[in-house]
Amino acid sequence: MEKMQKSDVNTYSNLKRISENQVYSLIDGTLFLHAAPSWQHQKVLKELMIIFGNYLKDKDCEIFSAPFDVFLEAKDESEIENATTVVQPDLTIICDKSKLAKTGYIGAPKMIIEITSPSTVRLDRVLKFNKYEAAGVKEYWIVEPENKIITCFVLEPDGRYGRPKIFSEGDIIKVATFPDLEIHVDEIFKI
Repeated sequence: MEKMQKSDVNTYSNLKRISENQVYSLIDGTLFLHAAPSWQHQKVLKELMIIFGNYLKDKDCEIFSAPFDVFLEAKDESEIENATTVVQPDLTIICDKSKLAKTGYIGAPKMIIEITSPSTVRLDRVLKFNKYEAAGVKEYWIVEPENKIITCFVLEPDGRYGRPKIFSEGDIIKVATFPDLEIHVDEIFKI
């Protein structure tokens, strides 16, 4: 993952001029360009998209995959152009369609799933984790295809992520955001 300096790009408006057809994260005015994901990453993404897509069919929530801008700190469309934090999670689940705008979503989605690559581990575990928690994303998953591990964080009433639940092969995940949804980890990692 290539990191550019703050002076190069510091708002979404500047970013649009240089990042056409690229996947990126803009965090506090610093641009992170993402390399193309591995086939294992894409396979896990596909399986999760199918599982959540089937579950959400005929429900009020929807799932989107990157590229899909999430303007975590914006309050409305007037703040998008000057946003200094814009992320593109691998998967984003939204339940308030009134916040859909331009190329993505304004505010905190209900749930975000990031699938790690060797070059994105720090970004997913530290920078994005802190931004998602501060924005109020209710549930955040970090999926590691290499180790076949899923770490799930759920926002507590105090606004902090509680102790993570970690799942691996053979486990069943009860999705906190959707209590009637259970996912077998082996379905996600059928590689």
